[in-house]
Amino acid sequence: MSQFPRGSTGPPDGVVVPGLPDLPEATVARLPEYLRALHLLAQTGHDTISSEALAAAAGVKSAKLRKDLSQLGSYGTRGVGYDVALLVHQIERVLGLTERRNVALIGVGNLGHALAGYGGFASRGFRIGALVDADPARVGEQVGDLVVTHIDDLPATVAAERIAIGVITTPAPAAQSVADRLVAAGVTSILNFAPCVLSVPTGVDVRNVDLAIELQILSFHEHRRGRGEPDGAGPHPPVPPTVTKPAVSAPGPAGPAAVKPPVPKVVGS
Repeated sequence: MSQFPRGSTGPPDGVVVPGLPDLPEATVARLPEYLRALHLLAQTGHDTISSEALAAAAGVKSAKLRKDLSQLGSYGTRGVGYDVALLVHQIERVLGLTERRNVALIGVGNLGHALAGYGGFASRGFRIGALVDADPARVGEQVGDLVVTHIDDLPATVAAERIAIGVITTPAPAAQSVADRLVAAGVTSILNFAPCVLSVPTGVDVRNVDLAIELQILSFHEHRRGRGEPDGAGPHPPVPPTVTKPAVSAPGPAGPAAVKPPVPKVVGS
């Protein structure tokens, strides 16, 4: 089985990598999970990995993983598994991670500051190239190695930093205006953290991240398990008390059954 040489950025000599496939959205959404698992495996010294072990590391079924990877061009060998380095290269190529993508973050509030300081983007192929805000009090602020610029300068910032992706971390009322400015500046990929739906032209891709929605989904599962029920309620409703009705004699062929008169007590003399 082939293996990338240490420090190599491409497949070994003689290995043909197929063209960019047209993948279902569900498959595309799982590829980053496979890539994260493969990077961890490579860091721990794994050169090959079975489909079952890779599926377990990525949290999916092995049959689904094999189907997804077959659409990239299978590199698996029976009895050996997948070549980790080669599979990393193929997934990164399909995801467009063989070149670094520059990102502009618009809205330098609490969330914006947190994302700007996150060190994990660089290892995934992304660089925060610009911080942008409309608040004059924030413009000029130093955040790490970057200085916050004004939203009015966005077209020049996008061009100078070759911004490929815009990340919106503004309040919801400002998000649509920011999206319009990004599109006008030539940005065609937007990650939106604002809790709203954006309207963008055809050809512009938007991914939404709404933490409140994710919490509400988790709340549903808690509720279903009976942990979020109101007082007095639970997984099963309370059982009403049983009411016992008096027995009624069945009517005979000639009508209702006769009722025997009480027998008088006989008192001896």
